[in-house]
Amino acid sequence: MERYDAVVIGAGHNGLTCACYLAKAGLRVKVLERRAAVGGAAASAEFHPGFRNSVAAYTVSLLQAKVIRDLRLSEHGLRIVERPLANFLPLENGYLKVGGGLQATQRELARFSARDAERLPHYWAVLGRVADALRELALQCPPNVGGGFIDLLRALKAGRLLKALDMEARRDFLFFFTRSAGELLEQWFESEGIRAAFGFDAVVGNYASPYHAGTAYVLLHHSFGEVNGKRGVWGHAIGGMGAISEALAAEARRHGVDIECNARVVRVAQGTVLLEDERKITARAVVANVNPKLLYLELVDRSSLPPEFVARMQRYKCASASFRMNVALSALPRFACHPEPGPHHASGIIMAPSLAYMDCAYLDARQDGISRSPIVEMVIQSTLDDTLAPRGAHVASLFCQHFAPEADWSLRKQEAVERIFDVIESHAPGFRASLIAYSALSPADLERDFGLVGGDIFHGALTLDQLWSARPLLGYADYRAPLDGLYLCGSGAHPGGGVTGAPGHNCAREVLRDLGRRFPG
Repeated sequence: MERYDAVVIGAGHNGLTCACYLAKAGLRVKVLERRAAVGGAAASAEFHPGFRNSVAAYTVSLLQAKVIRDLRLSEHGLRIVERPLANFLPLENGYLKVGGGLQATQRELARFSARDAERLPHYWAVLGRVADALRELALQCPPNVGGGFIDLLRALKAGRLLKALDMEARRDFLFFFTRSAGELLEQWFESEGIRAAFGFDAVVGNYASPYHAGTAYVLLHHSFGEVNGKRGVWGHAIGGMGAISEALAAEARRHGVDIECNARVVRVAQGTVLLEDERKITARAVVANVNPKLLYLELVDRSSLPPEFVARMQRYKCASASFRMNVALSALPRFACHPEPGPHHASGIIMAPSLAYMDCAYLDARQDGISRSPIVEMVIQSTLDDTLAPRGAHVASLFCQHFAPEADWSLRKQEAVERIFDVIESHAPGFRASLIAYSALSPADLERDFGLVGGDIFHGALTLDQLWSARPLLGYADYRAPLDGLYLCGSGAHPGGGVTGAPGHNCAREVLRDLGRRFPG
């Protein structure tokens, strides 16, 4: 029987982050990964000869700068480049470019609304102020409701952060957590294009209409990141998202972490992990980088958990309604509204011209399982990274909404692919003719391949009842499970989804606290 101080289940980016900090503190650490390579959803792979790309997660912003520094990821080869523009939206009456600086975006927006251009700096200031508070909270351990003295201290620490905000900022903070993105954006702007540009962040990975309460928070959640010290921008990891995971794995191995792939865990008990090949590994701490529903309803014997905990976990919400594709192209898409090559090809290209369009996409999926006209974001990574495709050719990620997790994906997957391609072809005639090959992941594929229950890229919906002290459940927000010595370090813990490294960082701190070790960060 193998023995370690800590065993981490899942070599996704949060599992590797947690393992790095534990090993830096002097623990003997083992990481078990059921797939053939590290990274989980943050991986890169060849999907057609000569063409490779990020497999699931596809863009960088939320990765914590502290994690990058602490774990020396740049020294291990990680290089992140900024997009020249944040977004490009083909519209019925032209196009809209967002990014490249405040003045550039204002000039673009003024073509549609002088009022919106004038209000943009104030909107970004409000968003930035609330995002700054969220950024501070991201690396804190939430207090457990009804907990002890340490939870009181954590609550006071968070309270001091909010107290430092003026009253208007506190009101804005409350608005973002409770209202809809549609309500927020319609109060600020009158032009459909800018509402859609900002509203996309409210529905990406979120099975909801932009008019649903709480979607303003999902918009905010996508706004607290940074790239190379620039806040609120998005970038690309050279080599794809797998470069992040490979850098984390290199740092983990430097500290002696034993990473074993093709090692499927089938049962978790107190201090013990059972593998599919019937090996047992014991550890003082078992740390799970998996969806909470997968951990508590499948890997842990339910009889060892409180019945009310199991009942609540069965109702834990998991559904992103996302469909993820990679495409190999013989040429750049030529958008009818802006056919010439330019910086817009290196942005996040959002094919969803209005909030009403996004609302219809959601309602279609609820009624029929698949949106008639899906929301599509295209990111052509090869415009920023020549390692991904042969010279003159390109690769692009497609992240698409809404596709009901409960649909029969064994029958409807190709139908979804064709609807996505129809949307792109309507904006970029000739797209299909340039298509060399593609890969596609339905919600069912995301669950099967990456353990994303319900295809949920966030390991659980980012709704008010599943955030902060309620993530994943009230009473268990401090990364500790109801089973002694078991911890949760994945995106099902605070602060939630995205390639952040924050849950792994925070969980490692709590494990080390319990084991009487100093946190090395």
